[in-house]
Amino acid sequence: MAYSANPIMQTSQPTIAIDLVRALLQGSGSDTAQQLRCVQQAGIAPALLQQAGARVTTGQFATLYRLLAQLHDDETPGMFARPLRGGTLKFLCLSLIGSPSLLTAMNRFCQYFRLQLDDLHFALRPHGPLVQIALQPRTEAVQQNLFAQKMMLKLVHGIASWLAGQKIPLARVDFSHSRPEQGAESVFLYPGPQRFGQPEMALWFALPQLQMPVRQNAASIPGFLARAPGDWMFVSFAEHIISHRVREYLQPRLEQPCSLPEVAAALHFSKRTLARKLQAEGSSFQGIKDALRRDVAIQQLTQGRLPVAAIGQLVGFGDPTSFQRAFREWTGSAPGAYRRRPG
Repeated sequence: MAYSANPIMQTSQPTIAIDLVRALLQGSGSDTAQQLRCVQQAGIAPALLQQAGARVTTGQFATLYRLLAQLHDDETPGMFARPLRGGTLKFLCLSLIGSPSLLTAMNRFCQYFRLQLDDLHFALRPHGPLVQIALQPRTEAVQQNLFAQKMMLKLVHGIASWLAGQKIPLARVDFSHSRPEQGAESVFLYPGPQRFGQPEMALWFALPQLQMPVRQNAASIPGFLARAPGDWMFVSFAEHIISHRVREYLQPRLEQPCSLPEVAAALHFSKRTLARKLQAEGSSFQGIKDALRRDVAIQQLTQGRLPVAAIGQLVGFGDPTSFQRAFREWTGSAPGAYRRRPG
């Protein structure tokens, strides 16, 4: 029996490594029972927390983040010595929407957090045609907490993009750590040229981008906050870096044997040019295809009711054994480990 992939492909969510979930839980300070309740309420199988290579959807992560923020009354759960109580981000947004430009708004952003946090500050620095917003950890604990720093980088970009009413392209992203093994995932989280082993964590914007007017008002704040942290943490695949365009093309065609030459032609590139552009973004054609298959399979296993064999067929595997083997290679687990149990 054939299953139609189109409804699933249109709503597929990307996935992220379980390491981000572990980092969030580690910083939240919850006891084990509270953590497990939040994990289960987010639709995550607790056993995956101990499984190397496991993944969750971005929706599951965002739900878990909200649950922990509510539990601890801290909008950055356990990341800093002083919690950001409920309403902090609302008042941040209110303080920014009256700015005459994004540049003024982001300068106010930096000043706002100087008042709110003792252990992390932001520095806004003009550099000719570019503007840098850098993180300045003030304690050893935050200096060592790469998860907290990365989340705050995402907040900078997310707030700026929300104020502009569009995702702002990044001129560059600087990381203080070495290049991770999962380079393609880094592209998804931080779209733009990336440099590793830099003196500080920083985002770089083209000056004209920050000279745009602020396009939000008080009426748009509740919706933005209700979706947090999803809107500011994860990059929409509507942002057309090449890796995302390839994924968009493949999404409704996973049951078909799409090849690199076919996709290159559809995107008006030569096969060699497309491969080179993907490599420059830290990605590859097969890597994107496997990631999409993996993400659709995980979403169906955690949220849908199709049999495992049918899910394998949806993502292009006619043989259930081949799907089981590929899924183990992608996640380190059998598909059944992701199947959401009732209760």
